[in-house]
Amino acid sequence: MQDVEITKPKVDLAEIQDWALKEAALHDHEYAKISLANTKRVLKAFRDNKVSDYYLKPTTGYGYSDVGRDQLDKIYAQLFETEAALVRSQFVSGTHALAVAMLGNLRPGEEVIGATGTPYDTMQTIIGYPDAAKGSLCDLGVRYTEIPMVGEKIDCEAVCASISSRTKMIHIQRSCGYSNQRATISVAAIGELIKAVKRVKPEVICFVDNCYGEFVDAQEPTQVGADLMAGSLIKNLGGGLAPTGGYIVGKEELVYNAACRLTVPGLAGEMGATLGDTAREFYQGLFLAPHVAIQAVKTSVFAAAVFQKLGYPVKPLPTELRHDIIQAITLGTGEKLVKFCRAIQANSPVDAYVSPEPSHLPGYADEVVMAAGTFVQGASIELSADGPMREPYNVFLQGGLTFEHGQAAVMAAAELIGPAKVVSRE
Repeated sequence: MQDVEITKPKVDLAEIQDWALKEAALHDHEYAKISLANTKRVLKAFRDNKVSDYYLKPTTGYGYSDVGRDQLDKIYAQLFETEAALVRSQFVSGTHALAVAMLGNLRPGEEVIGATGTPYDTMQTIIGYPDAAKGSLCDLGVRYTEIPMVGEKIDCEAVCASISSRTKMIHIQRSCGYSNQRATISVAAIGELIKAVKRVKPEVICFVDNCYGEFVDAQEPTQVGADLMAGSLIKNLGGGLAPTGGYIVGKEELVYNAACRLTVPGLAGEMGATLGDTAREFYQGLFLAPHVAIQAVKTSVFAAAVFQKLGYPVKPLPTELRHDIIQAITLGTGEKLVKFCRAIQANSPVDAYVSPEPSHLPGYADEVVMAAGTFVQGASIELSADGPMREPYNVFLQGGLTFEHGQAAVMAAAELIGPAKVVSRE
């Protein structure tokens, strides 16, 4: 008896596209309400902080008295309902912002508990897990304890039971990362975990990695009790315009500690010039972000519907409400993973002629194939796709500044890959 691959009959891609568009529209009303509510919040923050053309000017040197930079911090703090914020182009990535937030607030002998199972690859290097990389938390003497999730839910009881006298921080990864074994965590679920943790130890820092999740829900984790939160500006909050940067928001003392780690102790957030046109791009990108984030969500839902119809496992399902912009599709083979990324790259506005190949990237355990024909290098809010070259060969699609672009690229990938195959035993 041997395995025989049986190709499914050819499908009508136009028919699948029409069906997927209907699926993508199922939650249009909910997403429109979220986009409108978040747009109103941004407008109010701009109005309350008297945003003017003067704030959009560049500064140089030390960046002392950079009014536009300081006012943007206040806007972020208002939006996220926190005491303070640190929004800087000096953050080279979201990973950098996360590292600064953690390294600035953890000391040797203290413990951080990972409440959402195994973190994604680049977060593992920050923690020093499984190998204590130089300068990582574990290398500096911070203890790390990881609590597996139960199915797709946080094991609140196990997290609380693990809290000890040396526990300083609870790390909560909102997004699924490179895993289709767990779901993205909703803001409501994060709030429930924080309530449970605070009942055990009120002073513990509840820290949320918010990458890919901003403006997808009507609330953010800091509005349900998170003490500290960080993310990237070349994801949701940059609106496709921010050329670099990251943010940290939270309690004033915690943000100050992080700022001292970003610059130097004592100077904290008082320094850091806003070069070139960055201030305008940060402000205008934030203004566009609520709309752009929902465009990315609609693209993800559409992709889920198309590839589910083609016979591939998808997560989340097209009918599920989203909590971030990521769509996982299990393609089953490395060949299909590479083909998917090549189709997305070929239907990108930048570097469409480039053919992605798997390669080793800093911070990742396996080779990664990545499509990112973006105006801002590596910007995940623009349409991109990537995945590690390991079983079950999941591709992670995210972004899309416009739903129209998302449709075109997803359908090109569907045409190149074709329907899934089933295996029969003979």
